[in-house]
Amino acid sequence: MRNKTFILLIIFICIAIVFYIVKNQYSPIKTGAVSQAPDIELTDIHKNNKLRLSELKGSVVFINFWASWCQPCMDEVPSIEGLFRHLSKNSKFKMITILYKDDADDVLSHIKETGYTFPIYIDPKGSAAKQFGITGVPETFIIDKKGNLRKKIIGPFEWDSPQVIEAVSNLINE
Repeated sequence: MRNKTFILLIIFICIAIVFYIVKNQYSPIKTGAVSQAPDIELTDIHKNNKLRLSELKGSVVFINFWASWCQPCMDEVPSIEGLFRHLSKNSKFKMITILYKDDADDVLSHIKETGYTFPIYIDPKGSAAKQFGITGVPETFIIDKKGNLRKKIIGPFEWDSPQVIEAVSNLINE
């Protein structure tokens, strides 16, 4: 009888741990303690210029990991373009979209066809994805002007909605 109780207790604890991990991992918006964003280095897909995240302190930075083979990412891309067009004239806003396990030539061809203008970077060794703890795509991070991670959003989102534009504008004006 004691063995059955012990086994049931272990099973219950395992289920509780799995539930906790899934609930926290797939929450649409992660909030909590402010932490410093990792200092990643990326390469611009068009010009091969290098960019370090630390160079953008003083600006609110929108970072999105995506791939052309990911349908939810492709569904989200038009709203990312809308956010970029809406806020790109503000010098305190920067956008970084990072290709995740994708072919740069395929993406360049698609971008040329669609006329998207948002910045695209590559992370050839996947170090940025590792440092941010990417579990899949799309995943998005909002970094404040001090370099602190303010939001993490897992999954597609409507980035050019009035609520998002207002929230990002509020961060810019902090």
